[in-house]
Amino acid sequence: MSKPNAFIRIPKERIGVLVGPDGKVKREIEEKLQVELHVESGDGGVEITLNENATDPSVIFKAKDAVTAIGRGFPPENAFRIIRNEDTVFDSIDLRTIFGKSESDIKRVKGRIIGMNGKTRRTIEELTEADMVVYGHTIGLIGTFEQVDAARNAVQMLIQGSQHHTVYNFLQKKRRELKKQMLELWEKPEEKE
Repeated sequence: MSKPNAFIRIPKERIGVLVGPDGKVKREIEEKLQVELHVESGDGGVEITLNENATDPSVIFKAKDAVTAIGRGFPPENAFRIIRNEDTVFDSIDLRTIFGKSESDIKRVKGRIIGMNGKTRRTIEELTEADMVVYGHTIGLIGTFEQVDAARNAVQMLIQGSQHHTVYNFLQKKRRELKKQMLELWEKPEEKE
């Protein structure tokens, strides 16, 4: 029986980040998830297979998300959130699916998402507590499902032309809702007499 595997391609300039100094990043992914990464430095191909000690085949998906996140511009320590925390997810928005090959539209929207001196990107990260990277033609997001969902909605609002203050107001409202939900989880149920 063949081992479960996955294959992805990342930009060649990100292979050094994936491997890390003396292979440290690659080794950490392999050890923590019990997978093997076979990196083709010539074309950016990465094959992920389970090693012989692996007991959970679903780790292939976590490894694929971590490798993809590094390939999409995240520093390894941010991508490791996916590995370390069960509730952390990776998502990306490919601007080419929205604008086709129009480089001018992609550049304009990236400018709106990043904002002056990175202000908009930072504000989205602060209000959602999700990590966000704008790299090439993609927007990458790492966080809990709720954090990533709020950040994705904010990015989509900017893509659709919403004004920045409208997006900030949406995010502040969303943040209050998320904090309220967290408080409700921790509240002690009232005792009945």
